[in-house]
Amino acid sequence: MSADQTLAFDASCHIFTGCGFPAPGLHTFIYEPIATVGGFEFTKPMLLAFLGSFVVVAFFWAAFHKPKLVPGKLQMVGEAGYDFVRRGIVYEIIGKKDGEKYVPLMVSLFFFVWMMNIWSIVPLAQFPVTSIIAYPAALALVVYVLWVSLTFRKHGFVGGWKNITGYDKSLGPILPLVVVLEFFSNLLIRPFTHAVRLFANMFAGHLLISMFAIATWYLANSIGFVYAGTSFLMAVVMTAFELFIQAVQAYVFVLLACSYIQGALAEHH
Repeated sequence: MSADQTLAFDASCHIFTGCGFPAPGLHTFIYEPIATVGGFEFTKPMLLAFLGSFVVVAFFWAAFHKPKLVPGKLQMVGEAGYDFVRRGIVYEIIGKKDGEKYVPLMVSLFFFVWMMNIWSIVPLAQFPVTSIIAYPAALALVVYVLWVSLTFRKHGFVGGWKNITGYDKSLGPILPLVVVLEFFSNLLIRPFTHAVRLFANMFAGHLLISMFAIATWYLANSIGFVYAGTSFLMAVVMTAFELFIQAVQAYVFVLLACSYIQGALAEHH
């Protein structure tokens, strides 16, 4: 929970003082503009997104701008991360031959999404940028445009539509139903679920951590101290669990992106 969110309620608000529990909600994800330039409002999540981009670029630049045959510690970490995405995701889903050209994009997506998630547990930041739907939606749109363009480039106009709609004469009388379902599933539902899966997990995780953090403060009064300890423990547990979820969501986002590309490149039967 960020500092400005902590101050969103009265610091003297505790149980048994006549103050109701200041539950977190949608207001937890709304920030006042840090600055306004030419009518454009610059907020904390925007700042974190810029900082996250800088951190990812700076890390890989520091790791690889002067690569050595015997890598140093930073280069080893960078190579391990790069190789994990390349071999563990791209090669496994798309294949080595077709997937190599997409490795840089997938590595960038993985570490950018992971960094945006990690802000949730960084002191002073304490906010996952991907819990705002616009950010996962923009990333999902990049993958969506790539998938659609690859589909038509690989199969042509007619073949592209067959690939997207799952057209197969052997389906017989259920072919029209399959075509309609596949059309809406691939062109409309797919980008939506790709974005929402990441957004919803980070939104829910941040809300839970905020709730237990606020509850710890709220219960820190009189006999409430007994329960405040439990709430604090839950906040710690949820934070540790969030560390795992942050990495998993970055992995799943890139895994799905690779599966879409693999589907675009696959031969239609």
